Amino acid sequence: MFVWQYLTLLLLITVRIYKAQKCDEFTDLDFHHSLIGTNLEVRLLLYTRAHETCGKLLSHSNPVASPHFNLFGTTTFVIHGYRPSGSPPVWLGRITQLLLARKDMNVVVVDWNYGAANLNYFKVVENTRQAALNLTSFIKTMQEHGASLNSIHMIGVSLGAHMSGFVGAELNGKIGQITALDPAGPKFTGTAPEDRLDPTDAQFVDVIHTDMDSLGFREPVGHIDFYANGGGDQPGCPKTIFSGQAYIKCDHQRSVFLYLDSLNRTCTIRAFPCSSYADFMDGRCLNCEKFGAAGCPVFGYDVTKWRETLVGLPQTKAFFTTNIGSPFCRTNYRLDILTWNQETRWGYITIKLFGDGKDAVATINHKASKFKKYTETQLLAQFDKDLQSVQKVSIKFSTVNKFKPKYKLRVLRIRLKHLERKQRLLCRYDVVLEENEETTFRPLPCGEESNF
Repeated sequence: MFVWQYLTLLLLITVRIYKAQKCDEFTDLDFHHSLIGTNLEVRLLLYTRAHETCGKLLSHSNPVASPHFNLFGTTTFVIHGYRPSGSPPVWLGRITQLLLARKDMNVVVVDWNYGAANLNYFKVVENTRQAALNLTSFIKTMQEHGASLNSIHMIGVSLGAHMSGFVGAELNGKIGQITALDPAGPKFTGTAPEDRLDPTDAQFVDVIHTDMDSLGFREPVGHIDFYANGGGDQPGCPKTIFSGQAYIKCDHQRSVFLYLDSLNRTCTIRAFPCSSYADFMDGRCLNCEKFGAAGCPVFGYDVTKWRETLVGLPQTKAFFTTNIGSPFCRTNYRLDILTWNQETRWGYITIKLFGDGKDAVATINHKASKFKKYTETQLLAQFDKDLQSVQKVSIKFSTVNKFKPKYKLRVLRIRLKHLERKQRLLCRYDVVLEENEETTFRPLPCGEESNF
């Protein structure tokens, strides 16, 4: 008899342990669900440092029922967008782990896959309103139990960005921060601010645009709007429809992977406030003095260091370019070239830096640059990696001339200035560049007259 009692007790303990350790998973649907359509259901999955990879389903009416939910700490809501395939987002586990690595917080994944999985996109757009009301009710319950709206950060992807805005509007713009990753464009472009995300929806709204010509939103909708590679086509993404799904979603999804890089501190992406991408690429927006010692703002999780300054400014548009894959960051230099050719030359510059056993390349070919006698041409050189020290430099001047004799570019001075790190300027004097041939030299410290 004693043995049976012991076994029963052991079984009960095992069941309780299993229940305590049971993980709640993001809803996994398939194309069949999208084909027939799904009705809205909102599930809130909590991840904490105690359970980084194990979601715990929260009660909408009683958030304090979860012993791991810290009402008085930071709560970050992660909200996905349209899910026509019905599958969970591939980036979901990564973003929760990286957020928790940055800070001890509540990460709440807003699972509205039932409602987002539907071939009828217009119905999904309608569902964002109802899902936002559901989430607003939960946050109000948090408030009633002592949580502060200041400590709430919402990260919304595509439709999730506008959903975050609807929640913020319902809470009178008092939540701490909304981060919008390529807000959806279809059905939102051209609408009034109350029908989409806008800067009044939170105390601070930061936005990244990566697919404004297709699935994303073009116009600025935050306190600061970052336009990666101009906000449209992203490097490394397919250019033709023959690539299948990747052609449709690669640019749009790039916003998430850029944000993951910022969370992972893989590298820092410095962005330059500017009126247009063309002016940025032409090197006309390299002065960041209005941001003080911190310099131009960085994209991603750490943009909050510039929060007070940005909130006090009109809506800011900032631009940067990226590599084709992670690490996405590039290193920015200002390149000045002073020439003494009798005739004006037009062409492109490729420059390489060598040091630390590595090399970094910048190709300035978005348009032909003008080189006029005794006139300094200022260029923005964006290198694919950062070198702590530069021992050698090579530079190549090229044109599109196919049948004419090769030009020479006679240079009085080449000058390089790192735009993100204070270090000695690098110069070289009296160099002749043969068209389409690399000229390599060791840079010299610039004279005092070169400090700019």
